[in-house]
Amino acid sequence: MITDKLLRVSTAQAVTTDAVSEDTIDLSVARDIGEGKDLYMHFIVDETVTSDTGGSTVTFNVIGSTAANLGSPVVLGSSGPIVKTDLVAGKRIAVRINPLIGSLGYRYLGAQYDVSATLTAGKFTADIVEAIQDGQKFYRSGFTVV
Repeated sequence: MITDKLLRVSTAQAVTTDAVSEDTIDLSVARDIGEGKDLYMHFIVDETVTSDTGGSTVTFNVIGSTAANLGSPVVLGSSGPIVKTDLVAGKRIAVRINPLIGSLGYRYLGAQYDVSATLTAGKFTADIVEAIQDGQKFYRSGFTVV
């Protein structure tokens, strides 16, 4: 998986309540983000999620908006609710994005963190990527990958 600084919308963003990504992608800027190809928003849990409420969940959404601050967003893809006990540091979540993203009429693209109950900790990074790879391949010592 190759990441691109221009396609990152959150960098270890602390989330305790509902939030949108700190950054957006302006789709009116002339650049190729891979339209027409399968695209994903790849979320990484940078800090384990904790809360004082037992059944807390976080839903990771890809959103589009006509406003730079991602106001009045439309959900373009969703992970569905994920319970806090599954959101440990290093966990990866991939949400598919409609490959016709540029023609849907939204100028800005970002992430939305939909929290069911206030969290006491949790940080996330989100990137737009073309391919998903777990990046966690381990080989026994003495072997070489060619």
